[in-house]
Amino acid sequence: MHRGPFLGVLAACLLVPAVAATADSAEPAYIGSAACKTCHRALYERWKKTRMANVVRDPAQDPEAILPDLSKANPLVTFTKQDIAFVYGSKWKQRYFTKVGDDYFPLPAQWDVAHSKWLPYFVKSGTDWWSGLYPADNMKRPTGPLCDGCHSVNYNLRTRTVTEWNVGCERCHGPGSVHVKSPARDTIVNPGRLDPVRASDTCIQCHSQGRPPRDPIEGQHVDWPVGFNMRNHLSDFWQLEEHRLGETSFTHFADGTAHKNRMQGNDFVQSAMYTHGVTCFSCHDPHGTSYDADLLRPPSEMCLQCHGPGSPNGPHAASITEHTHHKAGSEGNECVACHMPRIEQTTPDDFVRSHTFRFITPAMTERSKIPSPCTSCHTEKTITWATQTLEGWSERSPWRMRE
Repeated sequence: MHRGPFLGVLAACLLVPAVAATADSAEPAYIGSAACKTCHRALYERWKKTRMANVVRDPAQDPEAILPDLSKANPLVTFTKQDIAFVYGSKWKQRYFTKVGDDYFPLPAQWDVAHSKWLPYFVKSGTDWWSGLYPADNMKRPTGPLCDGCHSVNYNLRTRTVTEWNVGCERCHGPGSVHVKSPARDTIVNPGRLDPVRASDTCIQCHSQGRPPRDPIEGQHVDWPVGFNMRNHLSDFWQLEEHRLGETSFTHFADGTAHKNRMQGNDFVQSAMYTHGVTCFSCHDPHGTSYDADLLRPPSEMCLQCHGPGSPNGPHAASITEHTHHKAGSEGNECVACHMPRIEQTTPDDFVRSHTFRFITPAMTERSKIPSPCTSCHTEKTITWATQTLEGWSERSPWRMRE
């Protein structure tokens, strides 16, 4: 079974999935990522540079955290720099939160990073499952139950406290106090050594749309898996958003592909990759790499670690260019162009890649309005053109193109 190169990355950590009881049977406690630095300095320093480690920033401590120039007037921006207690995000969009008492609340504008412009920020009723359960007022929608469980380690709903902000080591490895006292393989969770389902749950816990199996919790409607850590089974704490085949919803296209961002997990569990034991770590290293999305290799190389001409995994063509019908070195010759198209919306004009790895045929686009990877790239062309072109590719089944 393919487990991916992530195990090699973590080999120096000497960790295994189960957490052994200590002599006094003390329950492991959360202690913060800084405690990991002494023994795992190289991994720690890499992780510190990732977006995982910097999704939540305090502008009082990091003045450069705020990307837009707040001195420029905009009708959407009804707040000042002094109102911002936290900023969330830096790649696609940046959102701003103010503190009232012990909780944080979203401010009404977000910054579209790619287009350098302001957009309104308010979750409308009838969109996310919880939207109709809270008043239609950002200042009555605290981030504690709706956001902070995934943007911190060990968020406590009752006390509104965290062990640390951001996606720290213990978010993926579980509480680390026992391991710090007794640094051995059997005192911490290594997601790379878990079975493929539980390994991918490390990422799915936050990179998915879903809801806890019981609601409310502590009198609140919570949009993250309360109580889950890597010593548990995610399915006991989190149910992925349901979808009816053939129905386009706020979260899904008609075929079940994700409609919006932060649903990589919803996509991935449907994929042949997931079925065959590939994990998130087969392609990504959450400790950070020099490649986009913390890939282990560039996209043009990543897929070819397991796929290639002559491989039983396909593609079944003499060369990659014969499979893609695009020139070597072109964007259309990369596997991700067709099998991971950018069709899942994060802001109105920004889209992230699908993780089902299915090829969306022109017939699926016509029938169910799922964006086509062909016409998403060749914007001047039509679906009829895409159908006729693909039917002319002799190694493709003409029946499949009309599925």
